[in-house]
Amino acid sequence: MSERVACIVPAYRAAHTLPRVLHELRATLPKARIIVVDDGSPDGTAAAARDLADWIIRLTENRGKGAALRAGFEEALRGDDDVVVTLDADGQHDPVSVPSLLEALDGFDIVIGERARSGSTMPLRRRMTNAMASMAIAHVAGVHLQDTQSGFRAIRRHVVERVRGCGDRYEFETDFLIRALQAGYRVRNARVPTLYGPDSHFRGMSDSARIVRTIWAHRRTSVEARAS
Repeated sequence: MSERVACIVPAYRAAHTLPRVLHELRATLPKARIIVVDDGSPDGTAAAARDLADWIIRLTENRGKGAALRAGFEEALRGDDDVVVTLDADGQHDPVSVPSLLEALDGFDIVIGERARSGSTMPLRRRMTNAMASMAIAHVAGVHLQDTQSGFRAIRRHVVERVRGCGDRYEFETDFLIRALQAGYRVRNARVPTLYGPDSHFRGMSDSARIVRTIWAHRRTSVEARAS
């Protein structure tokens, strides 16, 4: 595709995984603008991105993935990019798959990388959270998606400009998606490899609880709106 692309990579304690991600991203999309957001890492995450990223944002303390993504979105909107791609710094999103997400944007506003649940390396707890969240979001927003929890996404600029997600941690991506769906933006999944390792910062119960609260808040708001 001919659109200009900004790739946002939120990173926390990623000094040993980030360079490979950025090298592969640069090789796959040599013209993309790469924005790394160091979310208050105590290691050398920002230094690891030096000479590999076009822009590095350093948060002074660990604020969470949602806060890092918001900072990345703000920087992306300062440029003239048409599409924003988000992917993690821990190697669980394969940069080689970015072109597949961009191709799947044809006729859509957001594409979410769909990971296989069955027969994959996805931890059982994450499979259950993903399945339940996807069903709940379908109930709230009226659109069924196989995978709503993947942070591997391609988003058109006009969506980033108009949708304001809430939350500082993993619930931000869920909130952003629900708001986009409720605003009528077209969203689809595109299959990507399922890669899991020991470096995920997703904190099982606490982050899952935040996601559940976010979905429940939107459900309550939609019920109240229908009742009025």
